[in-house]
Amino acid sequence: MSELSFEQMLEESLKTIRTGEVVTGTVIGVKEDEIILNIGYKSDGIVTKNEYTNDSSVDLTSVVHVGDEMEAKVLKVNDGEGQVLLSYKRLAVDRGNKRLEEAFNSGEVLKAKVVQVLDGGLSVNVEGARVFIPASLVSDSYEKNLDKYADQEIEFVITEFNPRKRRIIGNRKQLLLAKKAEMQKELFARIEVGQTVEGIVKNITDFGAFIDLGGADGLLHISEMSWGRVENPKKVFKVGEEIRAFIKDINGDKIALSLKFPEENPWLKAAENYAVGNIVSGRVARMTDFGAFVELEPGIDALLHVSQISRQHVEKPSDVLSIGQEIEAKVVDFNGEDKKISLSMKALENPVAAEPEDEDYTEE
Repeated sequence: MSELSFEQMLEESLKTIRTGEVVTGTVIGVKEDEIILNIGYKSDGIVTKNEYTNDSSVDLTSVVHVGDEMEAKVLKVNDGEGQVLLSYKRLAVDRGNKRLEEAFNSGEVLKAKVVQVLDGGLSVNVEGARVFIPASLVSDSYEKNLDKYADQEIEFVITEFNPRKRRIIGNRKQLLLAKKAEMQKELFARIEVGQTVEGIVKNITDFGAFIDLGGADGLLHISEMSWGRVENPKKVFKVGEEIRAFIKDINGDKIALSLKFPEENPWLKAAENYAVGNIVSGRVARMTDFGAFVELEPGIDALLHVSQISRQHVEKPSDVLSIGQEIEAKVVDFNGEDKKISLSMKALENPVAAEPEDEDYTEE
């Protein structure tokens, strides 16, 4: 029986390694772009900068030190120079992928920091593995600019997992919709017609404004914005503004809002303020051929008939009046039931003495 040489015994005492295996080693040397590990093998292990991180600006000497212990994945047992080529980055990705696979199978909600804002979505990192969240799955509404998510921690679920094709898709929209549905359920359980609510102006259109009530949007129609007349909602409200309104109607999942609080109805005191004989002032709001409508206050318009504009003959109101003009007149008729008020400017004019008619003289 032949005796083994010292070199042979030493070699047999060292472990064997295979490509793809995970090994643990001690850092015995660090350069700016390379880490040298003692992995208990006949050759040292090498981790290049590219196999440590994707960040090209990192100086390895500042993040790794001699004596540190590291785990790495074997890429090649012999890199051509007798050394073992290792990867720290790929091991982290493998472990991250395993974590993501578990989350995908269980439906677990993950939370991670946005590391990159791309044209088509967001990129987040989960324990070294990259997850892409397409723009269409970032929010429950369209967002043109995703820059606000940079460096933000966001929650999402994994809805597609295929690491071989490098396709791991995250979905934030699903969580937002689920949360919104729950909030909507809670909202409808506690609101009722006539109740006063607070909300935030979410969107403004020509016909009204949509108010976020926290779980559902309510529509504040242009006709319900004021007891007076509103021509353009965008001149009255701003997106993000907080408002207080009351629920006028609930029809399924549709909520109609109003700012015309019954106790603020101007007609409640109209009989006193605009009694026949009272002299009032107002603004010409609109005109027709037969007269002008004068806004006495928001919600109360009165008719100034063309025959009551002046003792002088007036063909049509626009000949002597203009929209927005402030006028003073006397109330000559009040009908609270039909909400009609008639005015007269003529009644405030001094009577003009009748001029003698021209006599017809004939020569004899």
